[in-house]
Amino acid sequence: MMLDDLRVLLSHTQLNASRADYVIAIVENNVLGKPTRKSRELALRHMTALYDLDPVNPIFRAMRQLWALDEGAQPMLALAVALARDPLLRSTQEFILGLSPGARVTRDAVEAFLGSTYPDRFSPASLKSFSQNVAGTWTAAGHLLGHVRKSRALPEARPESAAMLLFLGFLEGRSGQRLFTSEWVSLLCVSAEEFESLANSASHRGLLIFMNAGGVKEVRFPGYVTSEEEQIRQEVAHVI
Repeated sequence: MMLDDLRVLLSHTQLNASRADYVIAIVENNVLGKPTRKSRELALRHMTALYDLDPVNPIFRAMRQLWALDEGAQPMLALAVALARDPLLRSTQEFILGLSPGARVTRDAVEAFLGSTYPDRFSPASLKSFSQNVAGTWTAAGHLLGHVRKSRALPEARPESAAMLLFLGFLEGRSGQRLFTSEWVSLLCVSAEEFESLANSASHRGLLIFMNAGGVKEVRFPGYVTSEEEQIRQEVAHVI
């Protein structure tokens, strides 16, 4: 997930930075402290694949807006964007979240899951590499604990994280109560009541607008999407 690099990059760039600004920061100014130009370019390629690093993308744009508000929310914000952009990582969500807190998570188990999910697609070496990266990502996000011996843990739940997860459901075309039952919401590993409390806190902080009257929920995201993006979202909503 390159969480440490992402933190450094976003702390050395402006909130309204363009994609070109991120390229300059990584490759030319070497804010990540990489030893060679090739390693800087590789870091740029990996971070672009994970996060896009372009404010034109509404998912990255939302993460960037929420990022500096609470350091404790940053691992979940990064995970959410990475999941939205990486199908292989996304495919492991059900596996990881299905484990009970404290359950042991071995590399062999992750390899076996990936091997069964993508039969005959990856070599043994690739499976080993992917399983290590997957475990590292879920550890950085707080869902796993430990360096060598990993176990299932519960991530930190923050209002900024809840806002981001609701927004991802919103981009899928969800609205109202359906926003609170998406797979994105399950990432926080909290009860429905606890998540609603986080949404309330996010609303009080001006991160979104959340209203709940008589059990009817309404969530709005003023300033999160352009008129063109909202039109696309409405078209998606008719599909799902």
